Amino acid sequence: MRISFIQFIVQIYQRAIVSVIIFLTPVMARADLPTMEDPSRGKGKGIVDTIKNYGYDIVILLALGICAVGFLSVANSCIATYAEVQTGKKQWKDLGAIAGVGAVLLVVIIWLLTKASEIL
Repeated sequence: MRISFIQFIVQIYQRAIVSVIIFLTPVMARADLPTMEDPSRGKGKGIVDTIKNYGYDIVILLALGICAVGFLSVANSCIATYAEVQTGKKQWKDLGAIAGVGAVLLVVIIWLLTKASEIL
């Protein structure tokens, strides 16, 4: 099937418009993105100081993750012990002991990670 010269020009024009829209859409989408925030210790005097400060923030975030995992493991242990208390396999003192030791463990973890962050 043959197309006329005018139809050919119209198809090229349509393809050109679609191509321009496709290539300009990412540029328009990036126009209002927020700027990157400085690390909690500030930018620093150079790129190395800035990278060190971002590293500090990453270490603090990992410490927060360690605390969260510790809390979840203590909570899981307490829930499992409570289920065993309900079935009669363990006593209430076992649940109290696990909750007490878990609370002390969490306090020690948080204290140690806080001291470690001061060293950084």
